[in-house]
Amino acid sequence: MALLNMDGAWIAIGISALFIVAGVVMHRVFVNILKNGSQEPIQND
Repeated sequence: MALLNMDGAWIAIGISALFIVAGVVMHRVFVNILKNGSQEPIQND
């Protein structure tokens, strides 16, 4: 696997893994917010 010996390949893999982790974290946060609803009352001035 000569492709994995290049520096650019590891950078691309690292960035892809970072985006996957960020997506999973954001998904969990959004699902948690939608399940529990907003804890703070909305104030209209």
